[in-house]
Amino acid sequence: MFKYILRRLLYVIPTLFVISMLVFVTIQLPPGDYVSHMLEQMRMQSGINFSEQDLAMMRTRYGLNEPVPVQYVKWIGNIVLHGDFGYSFDNREPAEKMIGDRLGLTVVLSFASLIFTWVVALPIGVLSAVKQYSIADYLFSFIGFIGLAIPSFLMALILMYIAFKVGRISLTGLFSPEYQNAPWSIDKVIDLAKHMWLPMIVIGIGGTAGLIRTMRANLLDELHKPYVETARAKGLPEWKLLVKYPLRHAMNPFVSTFGYILPGLFAGEAIVSIVLNLPTTGPVLLNALLVQDMYLAAGFLLLLSFLTIIGTLLSDILLAWLDPRIRYER
Repeated sequence: MFKYILRRLLYVIPTLFVISMLVFVTIQLPPGDYVSHMLEQMRMQSGINFSEQDLAMMRTRYGLNEPVPVQYVKWIGNIVLHGDFGYSFDNREPAEKMIGDRLGLTVVLSFASLIFTWVVALPIGVLSAVKQYSIADYLFSFIGFIGLAIPSFLMALILMYIAFKVGRISLTGLFSPEYQNAPWSIDKVIDLAKHMWLPMIVIGIGGTAGLIRTMRANLLDELHKPYVETARAKGLPEWKLLVKYPLRHAMNPFVSTFGYILPGLFAGEAIVSIVLNLPTTGPVLLNALLVQDMYLAAGFLLLLSFLTIIGTLLSDILLAWLDPRIRYER
């Protein structure tokens, strides 16, 4: 087990290094840069045209006149040595500050959505498999298909409308106006909890619906295998048999989804965050990509890539613990 984890950990550093190069090159692919975008916006608003000399001067000011490899070496070197992700041109402040300001609430909301997804999907998936073709199975299957079919932002709009019509409650944002810029306190945490349930459900509902179907299908496959019948013939109680053997094996695909659910949740569901006016990373990343704020966008994309790797590493470790057959030696 230790060798398996160590081997996985050794893969992280070169993988992250390659991803950082791909991220930096990718954000350079669209034509133009932040300077050309900014000056074009100024030209449209004020009617003033800028010369090539103006463009060159602005690029020199922002350090965009150097070759891409030189820019990359400086960027990744500052991250590794100083934790400096660069400068956000559009916001006029360090990129790591922009990321840090949004990351805390994004972490809380993401893990709340992940816990909601697992707590709801696991028991419903097990119940649907054990009670196959029952009324409960048909009902949860119908709800699951609805959850998969309805886009998250539309679900957010529907729940917001219902909350406002029924209780005259506005559920946008994560804080009431009086707590928006207030220092942290018990009252502010309670206010956050009151506002978090809607985005938690909206962001988690799509993953919940998919995991219910995954859990049901895999558990049904395990329940019809010969080892289950053998254990039942030996007189093992049904609930103990279910937990000890088929459920543990059926959890493999369930756990493996952690690798892509984690970065997806941390992305903040940009459209949902915009609809609900959430102070998460999603809207900031979307705006950075639109205005070609390269260092801020690259910092966010590198962070999401790192979370993908960490999520995959955690799912590998959990799978190795759940099923020893996965631990292989080369």
